[in-house]
Amino acid sequence: MNTYYETSLPDFRIRFAVEEDTPLILKFIRDLADYEGLLSEVVATEEILKESLFERKQAEVIIGEYQGRPVGFALFFHNFSTFLGKANLYLEDLFVLQEMRGKGFGKILLAFLGKIAVDRNCGRLDWWCLDWNTSSIDFYKEMGAVPMSDWTVFREEGENLKKLAGMV
Repeated sequence: MNTYYETSLPDFRIRFAVEEDTPLILKFIRDLADYEGLLSEVVATEEILKESLFERKQAEVIIGEYQGRPVGFALFFHNFSTFLGKANLYLEDLFVLQEMRGKGFGKILLAFLGKIAVDRNCGRLDWWCLDWNTSSIDFYKEMGAVPMSDWTVFREEGENLKKLAGMV
């Protein structure tokens, strides 16, 4: 049985995802990737998500529902700041269906993540945003977020990651 969290928007509620939501989560991931022009990069499957989210508990998902219909989600996990000496929340993905944008659902999902961070005594809430996504950048700035222009994101993956791991 799901626990719903009422919000300041009429008919919009938030809940934590459960294992039965795995197909829905994958659909939201694919919809987001399609929006970003990255659909060909999605290799996640229902089986992978089920293991990662619900068996290994490597991340959490909240789902926003409008009039009982799932319209958005956010996937997040904890990371750690050595400088702060405490955990933070890292937002991996936040997505609202295109036809449901502009109703405030994204703001409420982000605010709910802020509440989770505060309730869990996290030092901050972090995320990345694609440079070309000016509408999201404007949205985040409107919410008070500060871009971290002094930092560059690096990544190792695939064969390079295996090569790195083989250096020990």
